[in-house]
Amino acid sequence: MNYAYIRVSTERQSVENQRFEITNFSSAKNIQIDKWIEETISSVERLDQRKFGKLLNKMKKGDQLIVTELSRMGRNLMQIMKILHDCMEKEIMVYTIKENYELGNNINSKVLAFAFGLSAEIERNLISQRTKEALARKKAEGVILGRPKGRKSAKTKLTGQEKKIQELLGKKVSHSAIGRILGVHRLTVSRFVKYKMDNF
Repeated sequence: MNYAYIRVSTERQSVENQRFEITNFSSAKNIQIDKWIEETISSVERLDQRKFGKLLNKMKKGDQLIVTELSRMGRNLMQIMKILHDCMEKEIMVYTIKENYELGNNINSKVLAFAFGLSAEIERNLISQRTKEALARKKAEGVILGRPKGRKSAKTKLTGQEKKIQELLGKKVSHSAIGRILGVHRLTVSRFVKYKMDNF
């Protein structure tokens, strides 16, 4: 079976341009389109929520898929690479018109897929490196990252219970008893009293 896939993100976009390109391409390649799959949906939607995801599960060895460009297939390079890998594993030929790719279960396609995968890995490493450099620069500038060492969180399990704890302490109620009343461990009460005593 030969499939043509068309996707637009909004109702305001037209599928006609993609249909025109695919029709011309298939005619030049002498490929008869058996089924057209069209949908209006953002590529950020989960693949299994898209018609395209159902199509990929349905396709089998020897089928051919035509799209106008790689971006019609997925939201990012990693997702597109996964789709192309799965197609190659199932021996499905994929044609992308704008990029002029013919991807199948052959050595040229695997080399191209490797190049795509390597590019994606390099990009991830670069993003990670840029993040580390940015954090190192902020640290060098004296910016405190995260919670300062030794500082306790301003909010605890007993935050908001200060008045009640003060009343119970005034009645000589033990920390253990206060913990049982408030549903916390006695050590939690002890720490809270120690660090928040100035608020009482």
